[in-house]
Amino acid sequence: MSMKNKLHILVEKANAGDKKSLELVVLEVKDLVYNLSLKMLLYPEDAQDATQEILIKVVTHLSTFNYQSQFTTWVYRVATNYLINFKKKKSLDLVSSFEDYGVQIDTGQSDIVRYTSNEGELALLEEEVKVSCTQGLLLCLKPEDRLVYILSEILEFDSIEGGTILEITPENFRKKLSRSRSKIRNFLNAKCGLANPNNPCRCHRKIDFLINQKAINPKGLRFAELTKRSIDLIGQISDLEKSIAIYRSTPSIPAPKAIMQNIKSIILIE
Repeated sequence: MSMKNKLHILVEKANAGDKKSLELVVLEVKDLVYNLSLKMLLYPEDAQDATQEILIKVVTHLSTFNYQSQFTTWVYRVATNYLINFKKKKSLDLVSSFEDYGVQIDTGQSDIVRYTSNEGELALLEEEVKVSCTQGLLLCLKPEDRLVYILSEILEFDSIEGGTILEITPENFRKKLSRSRSKIRNFLNAKCGLANPNNPCRCHRKIDFLINQKAINPKGLRFAELTKRSIDLIGQISDLEKSIAIYRSTPSIPAPKAIMQNIKSIILIE
C-alpha cells in the first residue's frame, strides 16, 4: 500500500471518530511540519510552538481534506498559511538584509579556535555553525519568498505542487523562486567557503566569534547533536550546484517528543 493510500485511509478512519487513527495521522506528519517550521523560523523553540499549533489546525480541520491531492500537500498548505503570519519569533531580532548579513559573515574570522581543541567538540561546533549560518541566511528572504525557496530547493516540490501549497499560480511560484534562488546563490558564491573555495570564510573560523556573540551555545547545541555531519556530504553531491547542496545536505531533524505529548493531551488521544 502506498503512503498516499495509507494516509487517506487513516484520515477517513480519523474523521469517522477513530482516535488511534488520528494519533497515527499526527505521527506521520509531525516531522515534516517541524522541519518546515525550523527552516522558516531558525529557532527550535519557535519551531516547536509553531508545529504544535499547526498540528492542532490539522486535527481540527481534518474533515475539510477532500482526498483530491496528497494528504501531505494539504498539510504543507495548512503549515505555510500559519507560518507566513507567525508572530512569536525570536528570529525577528535576526532578520536583516543580505548586505548586513554579509557584514556578519566577514566579521570575527579566526584560524585559531580558542574555545576548545577537542576534535569531537570541534566537529560538533563546526556543524552547528554551518547549519545555523545557512539557515539564518534564509531569514534575509521575505516570508513567502523563503517558503518558495524551501519548498522548491530544499524539499524539491515542483512549481505546480509548490503553487498549490502556497495557493499561487505555477508561473508566480517560478518567478519568486528565480528571484530567491539568485539572491541565495549570489550571496553564498560571494561569501561562503563551502559554496566557493575562493572565499575566506570557513565554518571553523567563525566558532569563537559566534560563541562570544551568543549566536551559538556550545553547552546547548540546536542542530549539531541531532544531525550527521552535513559539511562532509557537500563535496559528495556532484550533480547539484553548491548553493542547493549546502541546504539539502542537512538531514531531517525529528520533532521533539514533547510536541506529540502535548497534542495528545490537547485532543485527548489516549
